[in-house]
Amino acid sequence: MLCIKCAANLPEGSQFCLKCGQPVNGAWATTAALPPPTIAVLACSKCGATLPEEAQFCAKCGKPVSLPAKTAPISERVASGQVIPSQVPRPKLKLRPLLWILLVVVLVASLWAATSDSPYAQGIQDLVGWKHDQTVLQAPFSVSPHTFRYYKFSLPPGSLNVAIIGQFSASSDTNKNHSDRKNAGKDNADSDKEADTSIEVYVMSEPAFTVWQNGYAASSVYESGRVSQGTMEAELPPGAGIYYLVFNNKFAPKAAKNVNATVLLRYKNWVPESFRRSVDRLWNWLGL
Repeated sequence: MLCIKCAANLPEGSQFCLKCGQPVNGAWATTAALPPPTIAVLACSKCGATLPEEAQFCAKCGKPVSLPAKTAPISERVASGQVIPSQVPRPKLKLRPLLWILLVVVLVASLWAATSDSPYAQGIQDLVGWKHDQTVLQAPFSVSPHTFRYYKFSLPPGSLNVAIIGQFSASSDTNKNHSDRKNAGKDNADSDKEADTSIEVYVMSEPAFTVWQNGYAASSVYESGRVSQGTMEAELPPGAGIYYLVFNNKFAPKAAKNVNATVLLRYKNWVPESFRRSVDRLWNWLGL
């Protein structure tokens, strides 16, 4: 049987054309040899009739056959939200060598800024809060008998992890003491027995120094006791403050003292001192 509209071969009993959907009327259709049997792979979603693979309309009710849509390109699926971005292939950028080079440059620059004593490196240290050592005292001096000598220093606001460190030694001022003994008419042998080489060293805040200066006991950040030499190392309280480094010889009524001292304020950082010295030698060798 042939369709009167498109001349398609129709199975026996068809009421609508499988190709164009034209209703089949016995008076208009002509009989022809039936096509060979086909394998049914489709079913009508409306009436459930079994349909050949090439059917586009149902032979029973005429409803169009829904065919599976072709897969859209990935770009269209992404635009419509059907594919998540992680499923889209991305070009691989070879950035590892560049990142390693950049990392090495940053590490070398940070190491130089943290350990070098050049003005540029110290400027960077000040900018990021790393301070270099500050000299409080580095010179020999004399302290007369029954008196004391002091050096005043201060910490700026925001100071943290600051320590006062140094070394000192005291000896008898032989020239001045010999002159005093000669003027007093004393025997030199007896006077040598009275020779005293000790000194007292204090680090005190400004209020404590005022109290101590007036003859009263006061607390101190550092106190050496009566010694001929010593090593100073004491943490200073955080924040701004005014302090006094005192060399006391009030306990010696007649013996003057020669003192040689080197005292620094150290703004601590994580770099060990030995490592800093090694890096300084490296920078000097490189001319930095």
